[in-house]
Amino acid sequence: MNQAVTTTETHELDAHAGGELENFVTFIIKEQMFGIPVLQVQDILTPDKIASIPLAPPEVKGSINLRGRIVTVIDVRVRLGLSERDDGGESMGVTIENQHDLYTLLVDKVGDVVGLKSDLYEGNPSTLDPLWREFATGVYRLEERLMVVLDVERLLALGKDN
Repeated sequence: MNQAVTTTETHELDAHAGGELENFVTFIIKEQMFGIPVLQVQDILTPDKIASIPLAPPEVKGSINLRGRIVTVIDVRVRLGLSERDDGGESMGVTIENQHDLYTLLVDKVGDVVGLKSDLYEGNPSTLDPLWREFATGVYRLEERLMVVLDVERLLALGKDN
């Protein structure tokens, strides 16, 4: 059975005054922080039984049953062109709804919900990996790290030219 995890902490990372606050669920993949708008997130869970799907693209890890609904599990590492996880750690899932279908994005670790001022937002830097630029809307330069904002719709456009 999939274990649902609830995070209740919200941090405001607003070093500068001004700008509207946007909330993101953050997660880590290979030590890089990513974020997606909190309003797109349906659930946070630890998937334990992922059924494989024959002939699926490599980034489709399989499917799970979440409260009676079939959910496609996407390995975000594979989608972003990264190597498989080699530390033996348990992946976590961020479940989102896109075009009336549920998807769980497998990530290394789920972070907090953070509120960021819109004036900290920048477009994709030229130094960002070209594949990542396809799936990112931009970045937030935080004090300690860069948070890449993922475009879930583009990330889920499997087998299509993006």
